[in-house]
Amino acid sequence: MSCPVFRFAPSPNGYLHLGHAYSALLNAQMAAAAGGRLLLRIEDTDESRARPEFLAAILEDLAWLGLSWEEPVRIQSQHFADYQANLGRLWEMGAIYPCFCSRKQAGVLTSRDPEGQPHYAGHCRGLTANEARRRVASGAIHGWRIDMARAADPEAAVWGDAVIAKRWVGSSYHIAVVTDDALQGVTHVVRGKDIAPATPLHILLQRLLGLATPHYHHHDLILDEQGRKLSKSIGSRSLRQLRQEGVSAAAIRNQLGFA
Repeated sequence: MSCPVFRFAPSPNGYLHLGHAYSALLNAQMAAAAGGRLLLRIEDTDESRARPEFLAAILEDLAWLGLSWEEPVRIQSQHFADYQANLGRLWEMGAIYPCFCSRKQAGVLTSRDPEGQPHYAGHCRGLTANEARRRVASGAIHGWRIDMARAADPEAAVWGDAVIAKRWVGSSYHIAVVTDDALQGVTHVVRGKDIAPATPLHILLQRLLGLATPHYHHHDLILDEQGRKLSKSIGSRSLRQLRQEGVSAAAIRNQLGFA
């Protein structure tokens, strides 16, 4: 039986908060209990938001919490070729298509995906294969959408023709995370319940690409005093702030249930 492999995969677009700490500590606890391995992956495909100081802070904060992980750390921005290779496979099998629409050009439907975004109306889905290839070869800016009608997956269909690679960064969370989990041999994906709606889409991509599907566990979220999910975007207090205020790593672990 293969050794279980867990991973914690933050994005370096801000400082870690208590929600990140909980997920990292839970991954470490579950990996230890299973006699498995813990990997750290940096998901920085959105290079417009990633910052080297945030990456350095992630490593510092996790070490301060008492966590350790295997080296080398996988940095997604160093592996775009892996994601492009899988996009090429999906395109060849007709599972995805290039989308040249801007937000204004896209046209949307009244139905919405699990994130509340309107479903894409499918304008570029109607392009002939020759026209799509001509535009891609000409260097026209484009992203990649999954052809959900061809995929015929009722669970993932709630996403509509989801973007799996964005026009402005060359990759996106969906194709990158599926590719990396397979390449790294991840067997257990432990992440917050806010990511749970994306799991059917990831399982669909794994099926199309012939990749193994890990075991998924979606944990409860850490909420603030107003009942909101902790987030960098709303200014949730970071681990660095708490440390500067004199809060110890032991106190953080105790607060989160990892005495």
